[in-house]
Amino acid sequence: MSCSPDLPEGVPRPPHVYVPGKTDRHPEDWFDGIKASALTAKTPQALHQTAAFQAGLAYLEAGYFWECHEVLEAVWLQTVVPSAERDMVQALIQLANAQLKLLMERPRATLRLCERVGAHLERCPQSAVTLGLRPAAIRAQMEDVQKRAKDEL
Repeated sequence: MSCSPDLPEGVPRPPHVYVPGKTDRHPEDWFDGIKASALTAKTPQALHQTAAFQAGLAYLEAGYFWECHEVLEAVWLQTVVPSAERDMVQALIQLANAQLKLLMERPRATLRLCERVGAHLERCPQSAVTLGLRPAAIRAQMEDVQKRAKDEL
């Protein structure tokens, strides 16, 4: 599994991409330090400034999809129910899961997960920035993943 060679400064590079059934899982505590940073946010709206959120985005961009889910789950646990922040983080987690399913050669599962991404994004204010992100930008990424999944069917 190849990944982008560039991660932002300070974001630790996982030893490899974890793909269930294809590669070895990371040690249980490998992400603990990153995940702990989610507890440092002063408000739910500030979660995007944590190392966990930043690493999650970097991992998503670099092709570390399981790893993205792993660290963003810690962020998601700090969100308010219901909230735009919670839906945005969940959309990112499901987008990572959808791309992981593509790596696992499961395009139908990818399409189902993309539907979930869309549903989460619909609940976010469309003209606002949530956690530093615009729903339209994440939707564009989701549509690209959907297209790739449909091409594999």
